[in-house]
Amino acid sequence: MERDPAARAEWAARRKLKRDPRVTWIGRFLRASSLDELPQVFNVLRGEMSLVGPRPVQVAELVTHYGAAAEHYASVRPGITGLWQVSGRSDTSYATRVALDVGYATRPSLRTDLKILLRTPAAVLLRRGAY
Repeated sequence: MERDPAARAEWAARRKLKRDPRVTWIGRFLRASSLDELPQVFNVLRGEMSLVGPRPVQVAELVTHYGAAAEHYASVRPGITGLWQVSGRSDTSYATRVALDVGYATRPSLRTDLKILLRTPAAVLLRRGAY
């Protein structure tokens, strides 16, 4: 990223790189197909995560990107799938991700959770925003 201003800007906006040189072709396939999420089912069974909720983030991301909204994020369990996943994932900006997470946390609803669960298979199969 030191030599590539476009990659630096992409990282600053989304905290991801579309063509991350650290990821192998197998890793790209696992990530794009969301197969890398399967082990998180164990976290759900242990009560550390839920099926639906904001995706887990690092503490540094809470400070840097969430700011005052971090309290909303922290008020719910992270989930395997969530509003961000079915709303474009990495095709959205990080600011949009924060807004989606805050909206989800401030207006909890079983109906919303069911809608997200129903929209998740299509988002995964179509690989929308997955990289």
